[in-house]
Amino acid sequence: MMPMMGMQPQIILLKDGTDTSQGKPQLLSNINACMAVVDTVRTTLGPRGMDKLIHDSKGAVTISNDGATIMKLLEIVHPAAKTLVDVSLSQDAEVGDGTTSVVIIAGELLKEAKAYIEEGVHPRSIMKAFRQASVYAVEQIKNISISLEDKPLEEIKVLLKKCAMTTLNSKLVSSEKEFFADMVVEAVTTLDPATLDLKMIGVKKVQGGGLRDSFMVDGVAFKKTFSYAGFEQQPKSFINPKILLLNIELELKAEKENAEVRLDDPAKYQSIVDAEWNIIYEKLANCVKSGADIVLSRLAIGDLATQYFADRGIFCAGRVEAADIERVFKATGARVQTTVNNLDPVALGTCAKFEEKQVGAERYNLFTGCPHARTATLVLRGGSEQFIDEADRSLHDAIMIVRRALKHAQVVPGGGAIEMELSKFLAGKALEKKDKSQLFIEAFAKALEVIPRQLCNNAGFDATEILNKLRQKHALADGSGKNFGVDVNSGDICDTYDAFVWEPSLVKINAIQSATEATCLILSVDETVRNPKSEVPDAASGAAAQA
Repeated sequence: MMPMMGMQPQIILLKDGTDTSQGKPQLLSNINACMAVVDTVRTTLGPRGMDKLIHDSKGAVTISNDGATIMKLLEIVHPAAKTLVDVSLSQDAEVGDGTTSVVIIAGELLKEAKAYIEEGVHPRSIMKAFRQASVYAVEQIKNISISLEDKPLEEIKVLLKKCAMTTLNSKLVSSEKEFFADMVVEAVTTLDPATLDLKMIGVKKVQGGGLRDSFMVDGVAFKKTFSYAGFEQQPKSFINPKILLLNIELELKAEKENAEVRLDDPAKYQSIVDAEWNIIYEKLANCVKSGADIVLSRLAIGDLATQYFADRGIFCAGRVEAADIERVFKATGARVQTTVNNLDPVALGTCAKFEEKQVGAERYNLFTGCPHARTATLVLRGGSEQFIDEADRSLHDAIMIVRRALKHAQVVPGGGAIEMELSKFLAGKALEKKDKSQLFIEAFAKALEVIPRQLCNNAGFDATEILNKLRQKHALADGSGKNFGVDVNSGDICDTYDAFVWEPSLVKINAIQSATEATCLILSVDETVRNPKSEVPDAASGAAAQA
């Protein structure tokens, strides 16, 4: 008997309950998810951007308009939309600013691609054209960027201040942007030019006072650590002190915590206690003998040691944070010691002045006039905790921008000017193509206009009218309008280069490259496989128990 020809055995590859979505609907679903994320941060762009208040499951409240911070706190679960979170965080880590721009550009590229996907265009064609457009755009940015190199330090500082003010324009602290821009430039220019290590800039937050009460310490500052009774008898100010850094405890431990000692004669117990005291006194005597005026330790300095140092006119602080110890070591030249035996005078550091100062409700230890000073500390003041946190995030962006501008001294005009110029340039490039890529490069050019458009929308201006003015200016044959962007103060357009709205070209290059890569990654996914069972907590252990 002949077997039934139409019967095909059912092949089961995946576990029961596994959800698979594939093809064009899946791709469009991913694009829609990403666009929903973009709409969340869209309104935070620019000087007139709105802030977001995020309230998490632990009850913590964050108020911010920093793209990377918002993306991080949103706790996005959609696998494709997480790509936008990653691209925003990478922009934050690489250049510090442009975190909202990169998400918005990626979203707009996906929106432009969506129309072609729906019409049946293969995603690979779009990806290839977008990558080509990205290369053209980066080349053009490099061509039109203005170099700030080979200028005297004072002039460079002024230029860096302009970049910092542009970054702070869109932050919560924009009302005091000039004050903070000066502070940031001073802090970054004190760093070692070879490394520009961010860890060497400490930021301390003290509630109370106004923004203008913030100040920069040309050296190291840290909050007074936990102290014992004798602390108040210690001197709180020194001129040219010798500084000793330790990584050992200077306190008595109860015998039972250290070791188990068995005695056959109770009279011997006192000799063990005496030995303990002799050990601690020997350590303290060695510290004093070294000639140190200030003793700092990462570990505890007990009440006995505190009183001992106070009696001899020495300042001490225990349980100092590792980052602060490292900055004191870099600034004063002191080396961290793990023993106090045979202390070498070379291991001691120094600074011009040490003082303990009241800042708001807190007391701070300040080391200023450091000979090896390649470090600075910013002490931020403000009314509420959330406000100071946002000021900290704003200054981080400004510090990153100034740091990048010092390393790569190339700037481009901001305010949407560079995006409009690139849009015009790519539209011209598209006409050189004879195949389908002409359409896709044109779509890329159109997508870049989203930045000036969003700047207008966020400021409450008529985006259509201002974009038409910008297109007309950028289309001028003599190139005189290439620096024109949105003027958020007057609601019109202006030459943003002359208005000192500058951004390091690296910010724009990184934003366009990252946004293009994120777009291509999302367009390349046409299937999602999800196993709900593996997502249930203890699912694996439960299955093992059943077996």
